[in-house]
Amino acid sequence: MEDLELSVVMPCLNEADTLKVCIEKAQQAMLDHDIKGEIIVADNGSTDASLAIANQLGARVVLVTEKGYGAALQGGINAANGKFVIMGDADDSYDFLEIPKFVDELRKGYDLVMGCRLPGGGGTVKDGAMPRLHRWWGNPMFSAMVRRMFNAPIHDVYCGLRGFTNKLYQRLDLRCTGMEFATEMVIKSSLFEVNISEVSITLHPDGRKSHTPHLRTFADGWRTLRFFMLYSPKWLFFIPGVCMALLGIVSWVLALGRITFSNVIFDAHTLLFGCLFIIVGYQSILFGFLTKLFAIGEHLQPEDLRLTKMIKFITLERALLISTVVMIVGAIMLVAAINQWRVTGFGSLDYSETMRLVVPGVTLAALGFQTVLSSLFISILGMKHR
Repeated sequence: MEDLELSVVMPCLNEADTLKVCIEKAQQAMLDHDIKGEIIVADNGSTDASLAIANQLGARVVLVTEKGYGAALQGGINAANGKFVIMGDADDSYDFLEIPKFVDELRKGYDLVMGCRLPGGGGTVKDGAMPRLHRWWGNPMFSAMVRRMFNAPIHDVYCGLRGFTNKLYQRLDLRCTGMEFATEMVIKSSLFEVNISEVSITLHPDGRKSHTPHLRTFADGWRTLRFFMLYSPKWLFFIPGVCMALLGIVSWVLALGRITFSNVIFDAHTLLFGCLFIIVGYQSILFGFLTKLFAIGEHLQPEDLRLTKMIKFITLERALLISTVVMIVGAIMLVAAINQWRVTGFGSLDYSETMRLVVPGVTLAALGFQTVLSSLFISILGMKHR
């Protein structure tokens, strides 16, 4: 078993209609190309004849009690003895005769070899093999997002037929037990800058007759989008925060300068909106840093040298000093506003003037206090991070 080159893992949940042909194709591919390997059927609670079929054909059955597509794959991959692992659905939509394409790339030294069904990456989708919404919108959109957000060199993020080294799987420490498992593999491989290749394959119509496909279009699409954002603090927190903060600063400039455009006066009310944008934007930026640090500490993302250098430069003591100065400046402006009120005998005020002290004062005090709390929390995360 230690000399096995390949383990083919098929997640299974009541796949009696198609499991036999999938196993036979995988066996034929390995026989024709002199690949020493095994076939593992990771069963996730089948109640049909799937287990009997797998045993009859000599496949190794691994029973996985935890429900979920990712859980089934994890159970099968953890039991794999091969140097390389190829995973693929047992619904006969993937042609396991194409296994040698993946093995050839893995032998060249690639850590992850993705199949591509879409024409944009050289693949082929047979008529009726993929819903139109998935083919022309969902899959291309999410594939473009994973290329843009994570620099993944692939064109078909959802492709379930893929190969990877057993060492890579152990290194990635994948956590997802649902359909996000396959996406997590692509994202973490890209973040850790492993060698990724892509081979074109053909997608065939689902061969199931006894039940419908397990995929749920909109629910699974939302789960993918949510997963993308959670794995990218830059796009979820940092970039929106910077945009809001810049909008707030522009609002402040317009209001403090009493700039007028075509009889539109930017005054105290604009200053108040600017305060909102700055505080919310700054909070979002801080959340981006905190999330990034947490992800690195939990080995969800690799080390970031720029972030490490910044933390070493902006120590807890320096951050507390800066935030204290900011809060003092804010407090001085608020005291000045109170003094204006005192001068009037604590009566009515010209709010268009007073708010020019109150709003910036409140903003600076809030920013300083946010910085104090965030600096302490970053220090706590940093202890685990280092």
